[in-house]
Amino acid sequence: RAVKNALEDKTVVAGAGAFEITVYQALQEYKNEVRGKQRLGVQAFAEAMLIIPKCLAQNGGHDAQECLVKLLQEYKGVDKPVGLDLVSGEAMFPGEAGIWDNHCVKKQLLNSCTVISSNLLIVDEVMRAGMSSLKG
Repeated sequence: RAVKNALEDKTVVAGAGAFEITVYQALQEYKNEVRGKQRLGVQAFAEAMLIIPKCLAQNGGHDAQECLVKLLQEYKGVDKPVGLDLVSGEAMFPGEAGIWDNHCVKKQLLNSCTVISSNLLIVDEVMRAGMSSLKG
């Protein structure tokens, strides 16, 4: 299925958590342009993007926070996609190692995450409205 998707999309993105690190850094920069409550939303979304690299580190038997710090530092130093080497727990360049993810999968990930979080917020608002009407 992965090969089929890559051939149909005619594009891939760097794997090993590199896509998520890059999106996190881009959102951190974008956050400076946003004002008000929206800034908190951008920050929360950026931090949510780090779940994949954290899970990769944990599944590789490494300390997630330590690996995350290494990845973020390395990314700032080279400004190209940096992923996690699961064997050593160090930062690496996934493109050079031939580690790729499907573009359509990452696109669907971003779409699904925003839809699910929006639905959760709507449910939360409905529940709050219901609770406040019961009190009155």
